[in-house]
Amino acid sequence: MSKDWALLRLGDFLSELPKSTLPASCSEANGAYSFYCSSSEPKAADTWLQELPAILMGTGGVASVHLGKGRYAYSTDTWAFRIKESSKLTQSYAYRVLELSLPKIDYAGFEGSGLRHLRKSYIKDFRFLAPSDSAPQKRIVSILDGIDTAIEKTEALIAKYQQIKAGLMRDLFTRGVLPNGQLRPSREQAPELYQETAIGWIPREWEVAGLAAKGRPGTHWIRTGPFGSALKGEHWRTHGHPVITIGALGEGVFTDDELLFVDSRDAARLVDFQLKAGDVVFSRVADVGRSVVVRAEQAGWIMSSNLMRIAVDENRARPDLVQMALASDSRIKAQIRARVNSGGRDVANSDVLNQLRFVWPDIEEQDRIIERANTADCRITSEKLRRSNLLAQKQGLMHDLLTGKVSVKIEEPEVVDG
Repeated sequence: MSKDWALLRLGDFLSELPKSTLPASCSEANGAYSFYCSSSEPKAADTWLQELPAILMGTGGVASVHLGKGRYAYSTDTWAFRIKESSKLTQSYAYRVLELSLPKIDYAGFEGSGLRHLRKSYIKDFRFLAPSDSAPQKRIVSILDGIDTAIEKTEALIAKYQQIKAGLMRDLFTRGVLPNGQLRPSREQAPELYQETAIGWIPREWEVAGLAAKGRPGTHWIRTGPFGSALKGEHWRTHGHPVITIGALGEGVFTDDELLFVDSRDAARLVDFQLKAGDVVFSRVADVGRSVVVRAEQAGWIMSSNLMRIAVDENRARPDLVQMALASDSRIKAQIRARVNSGGRDVANSDVLNQLRFVWPDIEEQDRIIERANTADCRITSEKLRRSNLLAQKQGLMHDLLTGKVSVKIEEPEVVDG
């Protein structure tokens, strides 16, 4: 670090804005103005409170920080303040320092055993390093703003491709894919190609049936996870045999960071709940219907008590088609919603799944549908990987630039000879 850096105390530059009177419940999905609450993502509102840029920190729950620009509003559980004009510290630089320090603030800057509250005194006494001149501060902020712009563009592409995929999935589960790789003409274009069924219009070649009719030979097509008492906190280990929890069910893939583990003795005790390649793991509580297909490398993993396992005959029903139907077919989702609510809590059981009616093309068309869906997924996966790389790059840059580990070059203005 250069000698041109100084140790600053945030409270020496901080000027608080008036406390908000808006509760977090004032958020509107399509509001015209950014609305900052105690959350990592801004919401929207129909009213605004400020138009001067300011730093906004959530005061309850977990540490969060935003930089309000333009016209915006903030809730009663948000602390708003500005950085006084000074040659020693710019507001954008202070925001970036707080953004980098969120894990530290979350650990040391909150108090309370129930709903935690931010200690404003901790933030006011927060000390950090900064270049002594505003020019390198502005240059550091400019670099970080640039990578934020790249992240935002990538997230916009992900949203766009997800919307395109949602439309494609509607077509795939109502029109299917012909041998030439094209979607069937719609029912409006060619009504003779369709038949009316109990769950709506489908291509004439398709059938409507439940999962039991496609069950895997030699085993029951559905199985519920072990009783809750069979897997408790005392059984968890830091490594060992993987156990799948609801948190480990991502969007069609497992989230490895959310796996839990048991030792070999407990794994042997729970052998009946170990999964096989081709099984579809299904969440039966909370977000009912979230599901993932078990691949060969995940065979033997154990399902937890809040999950169910679906086993189909792969010669008649592809597991990937079942998973895609659970995730994307609006008719399946409507059937689930109509059946799972029990006493105000969403819960599915084998009876619920037995009543679901799926559409079944022949096996060749199932494969074509899966291929088209996977092609759409590739673009989304590619952009998500790019976003992950950009986020990692941003984290590294923030650490290097905001601590002085890496210096920035300030462009000198050209001198023109007279």
